[in-house]
Amino acid sequence: MDDSITLHSINIIIHVFCGTIALLLGVIVLISKKGKRLHKKTGRIFLGFLIIVIITALIGAIVFRGNSFLLVLTILSGYNGFSGFRTLKTKSNKPKLLDVWVALLSLGIGLYFMDYMKSTELFWNPVVIYSTFGALFLVVGYDLMRYLIPSKSYKALWLYEHIYKMINAFTALLAAAVGTILPNYQPYSQLLPSVFGTLLVVGFIIYFYRKRNVQRPTT
Repeated sequence: MDDSITLHSINIIIHVFCGTIALLLGVIVLISKKGKRLHKKTGRIFLGFLIIVIITALIGAIVFRGNSFLLVLTILSGYNGFSGFRTLKTKSNKPKLLDVWVALLSLGIGLYFMDYMKSTELFWNPVVIYSTFGALFLVVGYDLMRYLIPSKSYKALWLYEHIYKMINAFTALLAAAVGTILPNYQPYSQLLPSVFGTLLVVGFIIYFYRKRNVQRPTT
């Protein structure tokens, strides 16, 4: 057996294994009590496995010429995970060089592969492809513009931003998995996880918005 094929197979196995573990950890993060030790620790481990998923996706796309669109989905998930973690850590929209650099890198990767895929055969439904690129550009665009939000106003927004990004990191990973396992049911096998994620985001934001209002002291 060719060595490159063997290495490619090993890379796929690692990618799938770590992606599966990340999804299971993501479920625990979603259902665990927010702010508690289990939620925080599991969230960090989730991000660790997500990093491995991104690295193996990059190797698969660049070294072994695998499915480039899966890399874009992984970048979307990875960027949301990174930015969501940074939002929780800083709780501020003060510009940080690391955040700006990662945002521009993700934007550049998205633009490159969007142009690249115009010259290749589309294996995924165009609705899925362009909605994914749109989601990536939307979150990166927001992150680059959020520095214009007054710091005082941003203090009321960072929690909802964290919720949006972390749930979307999970559902982008889920969409990539379901879309790959059920290719004959596209675009629904990829869009439905995204719809599910949107409903989760709305539900959690409403819950924490109401919780904040109840806890806010009255004058």
